[in-house]
Order: sequence, then structure tokens, then C-alpha cells
Amino acid sequence: MKPYKEANDRLYEIAGAQQGYFTAKQAIAAGYADNTHTFHVKSGNWIREYRGIYRLAKYPQPERPDLIRWFLWSRGHDDKPQGVYSHQTALSIYDLSDIMPPKIHMTVPPGFHRYGPIPKILVLHRSKLHPSETESMQGFRVTRPLRTISDLTRNGSVSGDFIKQAVTEALKRGLLSRSEIRKSTRLSKTARRKIAAMI
Repeated sequence: MKPYKEANDRLYEIAGAQQGYFTAKQAIAAGYADNTHTFHVKSGNWIREYRGIYRLAKYPQPERPDLIRWFLWSRGHDDKPQGVYSHQTALSIYDLSDIMPPKIHMTVPPGFHRYGPIPKILVLHRSKLHPSETESMQGFRVTRPLRTISDLTRNGSVSGDFIKQAVTEALKRGLLSRSEIRKSTRLSKTARRKIAAMI
């Protein structure tokens, strides 16, 4: 009984940082043998959310379970998630505009690869993100407002009105500053000029 309790405690600690979600490899690392996973699903302890992704049945359902699920989906060979929510989805997460994207936008490293088809709900953008351009939020990562706005300015897939709304709201809420825009070394001259024109 003691080894089971220890495994259960370790799994709850792992899942607690991911709003109740965990991967099959994380369950194994916690002490649950691979051949016991089906039992825990059938007995109602775990809920299978996607291939290799589970949720603790008794853990409160998060407000945006899709963000946890697809973040864990983006894990690499080392079982560490590679994806960062970006573009329209990042705007939605920060609630910086009225935009309601029908798909989930995620930036992944240029060499990112997953076996099988990419889920239709996802739009993947390939780019190398600097750590300073992202932040952690409740079990997933998202591009910071300046990088998000820069991506959308460069991408051209969103109306300028939405981007201007996002810039205004980010400045108002202190998520972005004029100094940050002016001093950023990661913005292209074109992006800096376009964003500055919206202030």
C-alpha cells in the first residue's frame, strides 16, 4: 500500500502543476507501471484526454482544458512540451482584444516533429523563441504581449483594428510599455514602426 500511496502523491504533485493533467511518461516516472494505466482509466481514477495524455478524475476541471491538453500534446522526445501559445490565441489568453480565434495558434521550434497528423484545431507557427519572449501561465506557456503583437503585425492575418486594440489595452494594463517597444532588440524596424504608430 505504501508504494501506491507514494506513487499517488508524486502523480498528484506533477498533475497539480498542470491543472490535473499528466502524460503517460509522467505517470510511469511517478511509479505507475505502463500496464496499469488502462486499469486506472476503467476504474474511473483517470480520464484519457488524448493519446498519452490523462487527467485526474477528481481534480477540478480547469477553465481552459484545451490549453493544457494541446500544450502537453506538443511534447518532444524528452516528454517536455515544445509549444508556446502565440498569435491570435495569445491575444485571447491575455484578453487584449475582442478577437475569438476558431483555431488554436501555437509556436513550435523549427525542428519540431510529431508522428501522425497534426490535429485540425491547431495552427503551428515555426520559430525559435527567446526565453524573454515567453511566460508560464497555469500549466502552459504563452508568448508575451510584445512578441504576440509583433507576430501578428508581421503575420498580417489579423485586422489592424484588433492589433491596435491589443496595443492600447496592453499599455493600459501595464503589460506593455512604450519604453519596452522602443528599446526591444528583438523587434524588426518595420514591426517597431508599425506598433509605435498605433500608440
